[in-house]
This record gives sequence, structure tokens and C-alpha cells, in this order.
Amino acid sequence: MTSPATSPSGDQAAAREREVPEPVEPLRVGLSRGPVEVLDLPADPEKVDTAPLVFLHEGLGSLRLWRSFPADVHAATGRRTVVWSRHGHGDSAVVTAPRDVTYMHEEAVLVLPELLARLDLVAPVLVGHSDGASIALINAASSRAGLDVEPPTAVVAMAPHVVVEDVSIDGITAAREAWETSDLPARMARHHRDASATFWGWNRIWLDPAFRDWDITPYLPGIGCPVLGVQGRDDQYGTMHQLDLLQAGVAGPFTRVELDDCRHAPHLDRPDATRAAVVDFLAGLP
Repeated sequence: MTSPATSPSGDQAAAREREVPEPVEPLRVGLSRGPVEVLDLPADPEKVDTAPLVFLHEGLGSLRLWRSFPADVHAATGRRTVVWSRHGHGDSAVVTAPRDVTYMHEEAVLVLPELLARLDLVAPVLVGHSDGASIALINAASSRAGLDVEPPTAVVAMAPHVVVEDVSIDGITAAREAWETSDLPARMARHHRDASATFWGWNRIWLDPAFRDWDITPYLPGIGCPVLGVQGRDDQYGTMHQLDLLQAGVAGPFTRVELDDCRHAPHLDRPDATRAAVVDFLAGLP
């Protein structure tokens, strides 16, 4: 199913500046690879039996770099909403070791299930952006692959990576140039304990020649839950080919949203349209 893009909201700048609303403060949750910061917004009383939402950020993201989007979706749906920073991001434990090509697979089948168990989260809706969307998709496929991973209720995949495209490499090369020539290090330092480790951990593995063959299309037939795919038509890291592969590959119901005037962060570039698409999708789920 394809949903039409709506007109720009005009509030892109405001959305990028909004932070997680106070007075809710993140918690620190101990995992085997170190502590992670977690924001846990409780369900409304009448929504305690609905599937919770778990937000998975992008490759340079963190809990707070989602801005207000998770809280806005929480307010619109009343579902329990968990947002967290993976190791090496935000205020979670710093990671300095080089990443392997399989780092997103490890997050999907090792780290994420441990977090879900620690927080007593059963069959959540995984809301992922970029790397986080890929992690969500791998997790959703893993139960059918014979791994001891509980399947999610559904997946929201915003700007997902299914394969590595030429535009992906071009965008990540441009990001490296921005790190070396602009104030990007200072801006990232406001959101990560070790911004340099966060940036290079992501950038170096994506530009490693071995990563050019990274491909999760074989996993897609193992995804039987509903999937919402959201992609900006101006995404500097991927094209509509990513949604084409998802739509052709997943076994469960697929909803497709393409957004004009939108680059790699639909929830920031087109917050109103993205929120509406996610809320509408969630309305049809338990």
C-alpha cells in the first residue's frame, strides 16, 4: 500500500531545535556491553495492553537527537514509548574498538533483545531510522531464521538501509569531509560523550571496501509482521530502491510513504507528515 506525500509543514527548523520535553529524564540501564541511557515514557492507563514503541536511532544519532518526535508520537498514541542510545552514542558507554561489517546484526540479535528483556518489553513496535531501521528489520527477521529472538509486533523503517548504494557512499564520504572541514565535531560533541569515537566508528566501517557488499535482502522474506517504510525523495544516503526492495521482499503487509522536500531524516525534515504516517500505521495495530 502506498500513502501519498502531504505538503511541507513549514516547521522543520522548529522540529530540529525541540528537545525531549521535561521533566522526564533518561535512566541508565546496565547491559552486558555497558550501560545505556534510556527514556521510558509510560503508557496511558487505557493503553497499557497495546504494543509498546521502541525507537532505534541513526548511525550518528542518540536519544536526544530524535528531538521531540518520540514524545510527539507518545502523546498522539498513548503507547509506552522507549527511546535509547546504543553503545557508543549519546550518554551511553563509549565504544572505541573498530566496528565489524556485522555490527548492525549484532545490535539486532544480541543487544536489542537484552535491552527488551531488561525493560520487560514484549513484542514491541520497532521504530527505526537509517541504521536503526536496518537493525529493526534484521531483528524482525531473526525469529524466522531460527534465532532465539522474539518477533516484534511491527516495524517502522524510516530511510532504511537494505543495500549499500553509490549514493550512500557519496553521502558518507561527504560527511567525512564535513567532519574534517566544518564545525560538525563541535556540534556532535553536544550530544555524544565521545563524538570522535561515534563519528569514526560509523564512518570508517561504511567506507570500508568490505562493507560495499553489505545486503540484508535475504532477511526480508523472514519478516512477517506489518512494515511501514518511509523515504524522502531527496535522501542524500539512499534512493527509493531501498523501499522497492522492502516492498518486494517482506512477507507481511507493507505500507509505503514517499515524502517530497525530505532528505535523510523524515522525522525532522517533514515532522508532521511523518508523525501522521506513523500514527495512522499504529492505529491499525494491537
